[in-house]
Amino acid sequence: MTDTPARADDSAGDPAAGVSDARRAPAVLNDRYAVGPVIGRGGASTVYGATDLLLGRPVAIKVFTARAESPEALRLQEAEARLLGRLNHYALTTLLDAGVDASDPRRPRIFLVMERVPGHDLRERLRHGALTSAQVAALGSEMAEALHYVHEQGYLHRDMKPANILLLDDRPDRRIRAKLADFGISTIIGAHEGAHTTGTAAYLAPEIAEGRDAEPASDVYSLGLVLLEAATGRVAFPGSIAQSLQARLERDPVLPDDLPTELAQVLGRMLARRPPDRPALPQVAIDLQNAFLTELVRARILDATLLPRDEAQRVSAVRRYDVVDDAGLETFDRVATLAARLLRAPMAQVSVLDAERNHVMGAAGLPKSYSIERTDAFCAAPVAAGEPVAIDDVLTDPRVAGNALLTARPDIRSYAGAPLVTADGFSIGAISVFDTEPRAFTPQDLADLEELATLVMRGLELRLAAGSGAPPP
Repeated sequence: MTDTPARADDSAGDPAAGVSDARRAPAVLNDRYAVGPVIGRGGASTVYGATDLLLGRPVAIKVFTARAESPEALRLQEAEARLLGRLNHYALTTLLDAGVDASDPRRPRIFLVMERVPGHDLRERLRHGALTSAQVAALGSEMAEALHYVHEQGYLHRDMKPANILLLDDRPDRRIRAKLADFGISTIIGAHEGAHTTGTAAYLAPEIAEGRDAEPASDVYSLGLVLLEAATGRVAFPGSIAQSLQARLERDPVLPDDLPTELAQVLGRMLARRPPDRPALPQVAIDLQNAFLTELVRARILDATLLPRDEAQRVSAVRRYDVVDDAGLETFDRVATLAARLLRAPMAQVSVLDAERNHVMGAAGLPKSYSIERTDAFCAAPVAAGEPVAIDDVLTDPRVAGNALLTARPDIRSYAGAPLVTADGFSIGAISVFDTEPRAFTPQDLADLEELATLVMRGLELRLAAGSGAPPP
């Protein structure tokens, strides 16, 4: 086995502490970034809180202790780092800028300017105990999608660990939300050291422990170890670097008996010792999404009989557009206002339906920036049907009997909605109108809603393409 700078445990301290290259970043980088206190530290880099003086926003700056071997290598690393800035995915931290810290001309260093994610990382969260099975499945699905995207762009992560998963929301009553950090960075900074020398020992795949090169399946294994730790609160292969690496060559990690069957099966396949035996990341994402939905059904948050067969793929499509947190955008408010005007209705809304909640993105005559339980969302009907749905009188229609929204809004008496359908055929939400009187919506009314739904999806596709740098559809 080759020598490696990897650590067996993230709590082992900073191996770079005290070395000559671990000097502090200057107070201001590139005349733009005011550098604040250290917020993270690793074997090859230090992360600072900082402020972008040009745009007046908080950022995080990662300064690498490793130096390029020549000016040409330094330029290549900087160019490659800037290429990473073109990547766009809802579950990746955004890389905003890259440059060279030349405050010491003899020892220039690459630095990356990244989105400052509020909250804490998974490592810190696990100090307070394990996640629920639903949280593990939801987190794993999003991380698998993020890793697959990174792989499609030609990068490996090679350092999957809890400290590189930044949590935006980990409340047990909400779907966990997170962003993956350091994607592809080890390829840039560690490329000259060899593909098998980077990573944290507790999470490395067996083939890397044997000294072989990393491959996409190596990231799958590492993610599996991270998710197993999230489910149990314990590192699967603890001990020294040598002990940790040797252990995974001799045995598979132990899966607890109390893990839900669906989650245990996915983790078991991800943690196969032979790379060809591990599933591809798109399948991992779907299987974990299904495990998450199963947990919601067990908790009686969802009714399994009302879910479409492709619900896991549909929820994945919802996440792809990354609009759950974009409530109250002016564009969506205008579309809702137009829908209310066209159908002569006092209330309208544009919303997306996640696995467990309906998130309102824009509204007219209704509160903005809110979400309700999926079971109480009228828009679940057109989403499930994949076509417009009308309810002439909510008091007599069995589809909405007992709906909690009717208790909160007794003035609602009729409803019509058309689904927001993606280019690949998934209904991710709906544009809806509500009236205070019973009424029979005409075919033209429903056709108008469908046209507006098409406009909404066109806007979402353009928004997605603009963020990814791809041409509009």
